[in-house]
Amino acid sequence: MAEAEYATTATLPIETIWDFVSEMDNWAGFVAGYQQHEKQSATESIWTLKGDVGVLTRTLTFRVQIGEWSPPDRILFSLEGLNEDMNGEGAFTLEPWEGPLEDPSAAKKKPLARVFEAIARWIYRLFRGPAPSRTPAASGSTQGVSRMTFKLRLDPGGPMAPMIDAMVQPMLLPTAEDLAIRIMAQLESRHSVGHRAASK
Repeated sequence: MAEAEYATTATLPIETIWDFVSEMDNWAGFVAGYQQHEKQSATESIWTLKGDVGVLTRTLTFRVQIGEWSPPDRILFSLEGLNEDMNGEGAFTLEPWEGPLEDPSAAKKKPLARVFEAIARWIYRLFRGPAPSRTPAASGSTQGVSRMTFKLRLDPGGPMAPMIDAMVQPMLLPTAEDLAIRIMAQLESRHSVGHRAASK
């Protein structure tokens, strides 16, 4: 079982982030390996992703089912592999944030774990490209800051499951991190453009 959790903050209202995240068409293209998605209903969609797992290149098709929809702070979903034996689940969680602006979980990790994560992130960026630039949150006061946490878990099945799991696990955190950063960067860019237009 491979799993990852990444949290990031932005000086944006929760409702602004929710309006963007709750509509998958807004951010689907930010998912690593995205090929296409097709909505089947309000709670179900079919996603096609192309992934490189070590020496394996696979096109994966998942049924994504929304399990919980709690505006404006939580979306829980499940993943069912349609062409590969791989299932999982994930969540977007939003909350007002008055804590540290950086990811607090990073400081709790052991140095060796942080080194491995840095290497995985570097390899991920070689293939994915650089992360988009972000508008830094105002230092000092955390008033008006929202925190978005993205969780993802994948359970490969079949006889190759242990090997696939070992290859997927190091890349899952950079993948979760990349999606969260791209979502927030897009929102910050829109917010910045809106502020500039309003001030003219």
